[in-house]
Amino acid sequence: MFEHLKVLPQDPILQLMQSFRDDPRPDKVDLGVGVYRDATGNTPIMGAVHKAARRLLEHEKTKSYVGPAGSPGFNSAVTELLLGGDNPLSRDNRVSTIQTPGGCGALRMAAEFIKLCKPDAAVWVSTPTWANHMPLLGGAGLRIQSYPYLNSETLEVDFDDMMAALEMARKGDVVLLHGCCHNPSGADLTASQWAGITDLILRKELLPFVDMAYQGLGDGLEEDAQGLRHLAQAAPEMLVAASCSKNFGLYRERTGALMLISGNAKSQKAANSQLLSIIRAHYSMPPAHGAGLVETILQDDELRREWQAELSGMRDRIQQLRHAFSRELASSGDFDFIARQKGMFSFIGISEKQVNYLRAHHGIYLLESSRINIAGLSDKTLPRVAAAIREAVASA
Repeated sequence: MFEHLKVLPQDPILQLMQSFRDDPRPDKVDLGVGVYRDATGNTPIMGAVHKAARRLLEHEKTKSYVGPAGSPGFNSAVTELLLGGDNPLSRDNRVSTIQTPGGCGALRMAAEFIKLCKPDAAVWVSTPTWANHMPLLGGAGLRIQSYPYLNSETLEVDFDDMMAALEMARKGDVVLLHGCCHNPSGADLTASQWAGITDLILRKELLPFVDMAYQGLGDGLEEDAQGLRHLAQAAPEMLVAASCSKNFGLYRERTGALMLISGNAKSQKAANSQLLSIIRAHYSMPPAHGAGLVETILQDDELRREWQAELSGMRDRIQQLRHAFSRELASSGDFDFIARQKGMFSFIGISEKQVNYLRAHHGIYLLESSRINIAGLSDKTLPRVAAAIREAVASA
């Protein structure tokens, strides 16, 4: 049965990670892998997470299943984090949140749900977008369409072209939006642009689908959710995939959530039951540990304050690196956009040839698209990386 199978090409990011590991140079720099790193190059466990883990160890009484929907406490806490406290959607029973195995699990279960509701719906995704959006959504059998997002010259949001493309969407199509800290570009929608896309979605009767993977790493927990909240208050129906990998540092715990908003309480109850049936048929129950950590932190005032302070420190460090990196590159062109962008990632706009030059001559690893993980820099490596980029640009 298996003898006819062929080896598939390795994922570009995983291939880059392997090439980095195989490189013997002691001063090599990895700017490709998408995890937060501190000033020493480590991806630390947050202090609030350590404390929450000890509490779970001391007080957890069972390892029994949590049920297809996951922990009610986690789901309630994530709803409040995304929509704010005492939001009218919760009061009107129009929203439900379901714990999932990471943001990937939320995206895939949302895709299966969309397929159930409207099999011929197209999902419109930005160009560029996170590479895993394609297999997660397309793997459910959904048709993928693209809309322009990043202007390749200015490396800013190309909003006019984005809106023009979405005018081609049909009633019932789905528009996938990044809630904040757009991956891979770092270029986010402004408040007025969120208002404009909301108006288009309502006018054309499209389904908004927001991927919120980096809340708190852009401008702040509340600020990063403003676009999502504006859309959620206006749209009759909506999907939101949320991840706790970045803002809680729970990468390997696979902790995420899928939020479903319906037009009224009756349709919400029916939609939620259908979504739970889909989940039961796929992975049955989500893992409990990561969600238990998040629930413990968000429901305890002291731990929540500590977590928010740590998250603010991560965000401040990324912003400082952005400004420093932009200044270091100024002599080689206009790199001010790096300082204006948000979150961990940016395209720096150099060619594939220049990317390969950095790897061959300096042991600096980034994706061929020129996407870099800003958090992969440090005070020590940043000047050397910037000097190498200036050299690569000059050699082109």
